[in-house]
Amino acid sequence: MASRNGFHEGLEALYRRLLEMGVLVENAVHASVQSLVELDAAKARLVIRNDTHVDIMETEIEDRAVHLLSMQKPETQDLRLISSISKVVTDLERIADNATNIAEVTLKLEGQRLIKPLVDIPRMAQCSVAMLHDSLQALIQRDAAMARAVAARDDEVDDIYAALSEELLVLMDRHRGSERLAQCVHLMFVARYLERIGDHSTNICERVVYLVNGKRVRLG
Repeated sequence: MASRNGFHEGLEALYRRLLEMGVLVENAVHASVQSLVELDAAKARLVIRNDTHVDIMETEIEDRAVHLLSMQKPETQDLRLISSISKVVTDLERIADNATNIAEVTLKLEGQRLIKPLVDIPRMAQCSVAMLHDSLQALIQRDAAMARAVAARDDEVDDIYAALSEELLVLMDRHRGSERLAQCVHLMFVARYLERIGDHSTNICERVVYLVNGKRVRLG
C-alpha cells in the first residue's frame, strides 16, 4: 500500500511540474512577442536564456515519468495520464522553441524601424497563448468538451496567419531588392511560429481527449 501511495504522490508531483512548465512557456511566448513589438533586445535575450530552463524541465519530467512506470504496473487511467504528460511536455518544449525563434528575430531587427505597425502578430500571439492556457486548463479539469472547443479556435489563428501572410507577400514584392525585404521575411517566419503554437496547443487538446475517453482523435 505504501508503494501505491508513493506512486500516486509521485504522479501528482509530476502533474504539478508539467503545469509549472506550462506557465513558464506561456510567459516565454508573451515576452518574445513583446520584445518584437518593442524591438527590445534585452527582453529577447532573456527569453533565449530562459529556454534552457524549459529544456531542463522537459528532461526532468520525462525522467520522472520513466521512473514512475518502473515503480509498479500502473492502472489504465494512470498509464494514460503518464503517457499524456510525456506527449504534452514535448509540445510545450516546442512552443518554447518557437518563442525563442521569435526572440531571435527581434535581435536580427535590432536598430531597424519596423516596416509596418505590428497589429496582426500580437493578435495572433494573443489567440495562440489563450489556446495554450485553455488547453492546459482543460488538462487540469480533465474536460474533453473544453479541449475540443479550444482546438476549434485554431481556425481563428489560421485565418489571421493567412491574411498576414498575404499582406507580407505584397510588401515583399513592393520592397524587392531593398533591405526591407529581409524584414518582411523575418516577420513571415514569426507568423509561422505563432501558427505552430496554435497547432501544438491543439495537440495538447488531443491528449486531453485521450486522457479522459481513452480515444485517440485528430482535432486539427
